[in-house]
Amino acid sequence: MSTKISVFLFIIFTISSCVSHKDIVYFQGESIKDGELQEISNKPYRLQVDDILKIDIKAANEELVKVFNNGLSSNTQVNASTYYFSGYSVDKQGFIKIPLLNKINVLGFTTEEVSEKILLKLGQFFKNTDDMFVSVKLAGLRYTVIGEVGSTGNKVLYQNNVNIIEAIANAGDIELTGDKTNVEIIRITEGNIQKFHIDLTQLAALDSEIFYIRPNDIIYVPALKQKSLGTGATASQSLATTASIVSLLATTYTTYLLITRFYNEK
Repeated sequence: MSTKISVFLFIIFTISSCVSHKDIVYFQGESIKDGELQEISNKPYRLQVDDILKIDIKAANEELVKVFNNGLSSNTQVNASTYYFSGYSVDKQGFIKIPLLNKINVLGFTTEEVSEKILLKLGQFFKNTDDMFVSVKLAGLRYTVIGEVGSTGNKVLYQNNVNIIEAIANAGDIELTGDKTNVEIIRITEGNIQKFHIDLTQLAALDSEIFYIRPNDIIYVPALKQKSLGTGATASQSLATTASIVSLLATTYTTYLLITRFYNEK
């Protein structure tokens, strides 16, 4: 009878300790038909304090606008630190400072709106700005990933918009022991801390307001309970772990019976 109970417990523990298929598959639920369009929530990002901007001012005669640029040419090799030292950082009051144009308030504005502001300022120096072009971009979208991912730490993607899937893929994807159903995003805006949750196993995640991350977001992927229990992520790993536990229990029980019999015979 004890053998049957042990086998039964062995099977139950093995099944319950495995990571189920539904916990590891992205975007489950009602599928989108081929060719069907579905709107994704992606509101324009509004600039915050400590954002770093890459600003290019171009004209037919480059010499006319050279003084307004920060010295970066189109041939300049760019890395993660280039714009930290040469970009335009939004100060604590929400301003950037461009040579001759002085301070420009950019807090709460989109990059397109800032472009228009700069072009308007240039109108103070030039009668005709029709042949001028102003490009304003975030100098890389910086964020932090921690938890059950392939590579934790600070990350940078040189894109205007980054969704959470791109951010996580850039960190080596979520491990099998990571909880895709309860990914957390910690966001600091204007001195306030906000915490959001998103279930990446559901197709509805594509329509979430936090599907697109913001600069300086912290993405936390918690561990599944299977990891805290010390069991494997796959069936074979769980089977090996469970077999070891059952073997230990069986050995301990056998030893107990031998000791009990020894003392009873004395």
